[in-house]
Amino acid sequence: MNSGAWGRVAIFRSRGTYLNSELAWKSALKLMSSDSVEMREMAARICRDYLRGSWRKITARNIVLKRISGGLSNWLYHVSLPESHPPKSSEPSQVLLRLYGQVHGAERALEGLITESVIFTLLSERQLGPKLHGVFPGGRIEEYIPARPLKTKELGDNQLSVLIAEKMANIHQMNVPISKEPRWLWDTLNGWLKNVQANLEDPGIVESENETMVHKLKMYNLPSEIEWLREYLGSVSSPVMFCHNDMQEGNILLYCGTMTDKEALQNPQLVLIDFEYCSYNYRGFDLANHFLEWTYDYTNSAYPYFTVNKNNYPTREQQLLFVHTYFHNMGCRGEQSTERDEEALLCEVQAFCLASHFFWGLWSAVNAKLSQIPFGYCEYAIERLESYFELKNKILNTAVISPGAETRVKRKLQELES
Repeated sequence: MNSGAWGRVAIFRSRGTYLNSELAWKSALKLMSSDSVEMREMAARICRDYLRGSWRKITARNIVLKRISGGLSNWLYHVSLPESHPPKSSEPSQVLLRLYGQVHGAERALEGLITESVIFTLLSERQLGPKLHGVFPGGRIEEYIPARPLKTKELGDNQLSVLIAEKMANIHQMNVPISKEPRWLWDTLNGWLKNVQANLEDPGIVESENETMVHKLKMYNLPSEIEWLREYLGSVSSPVMFCHNDMQEGNILLYCGTMTDKEALQNPQLVLIDFEYCSYNYRGFDLANHFLEWTYDYTNSAYPYFTVNKNNYPTREQQLLFVHTYFHNMGCRGEQSTERDEEALLCEVQAFCLASHFFWGLWSAVNAKLSQIPFGYCEYAIERLESYFELKNKILNTAVISPGAETRVKRKLQELES
């Protein structure tokens, strides 16, 4: 697993969850170093308790520990058996140790942690995600996958895009024992809105480097926009399904094993990770959010650590390939999608691009104050919210108000894409 770009992409979108009582936050950053005695002892103890075979004799002295990434929400470690303790039978020789970090709203965060653990377990059992080796207070032990995240440009590769569509369809068909009501999107937006409004009243943030973002945010009537967006999307016939909600390139791993990169791409195997945003949500959001991620690259080494190229949004042909594959894998009874089905879904996706822009715009505005991860949150918030208003105006001006109206859908979509 590549620890470079993936560290930023995967961690900067993590939400605060649960801080293990063993890790007092004031000294956590120091403790979390893979060279610290405390961290090595903790990792060895956890692996001894939850893994079998050779792991039962691991100590702080001989454990092979490497910190992959870490922020306020998660610390990830690659843990391996030493050469002196090879596997005895079926136990893994290496695992991924995930420790949860800082709390932002303990009650809701704990509920989210429990939900994510259930989801991770189900996805693991159905081979849609990494294997789960153990769950303990404050973290879990996962399968270590020798893989790398996809690159932004690879999302547009036809072979990989087909595989991603298949993965999305598999997830959308899951029956997960959590609330089936699509409240997640609106509850999350309203929660972030409260944080943003509180931040706008904070003199400290107004006078900081966030001044440009604050000025922009004060120009918008965000509560009214959420209400408008909810009413507008309510007119869109988008089925509620179990969704990943963050299928960006950093959360899609290409299995490499001992292969070269070229060999891995010849017969690619993909694995999805990071399920913390999973919930029952509108189908259109998952597809729209994925398509928009084609245009955002988070590997920029210079501030603000991302670039945007809207010309990379999937072409009509690329969209049709994706939705055709998606429908094919959703057809439980051998049903085939019609041209009308595919055109209607594309129109649905176009509408939910608004929700994706608004969602990550608010997310970034909140994290501009909370997060210590090096990322241009202010710039990202402005970019996503301005894209929201730009798309909203375009949609209204082309009169695409009711994607459920199946006549002239193709012509309207072509007008939007021109």
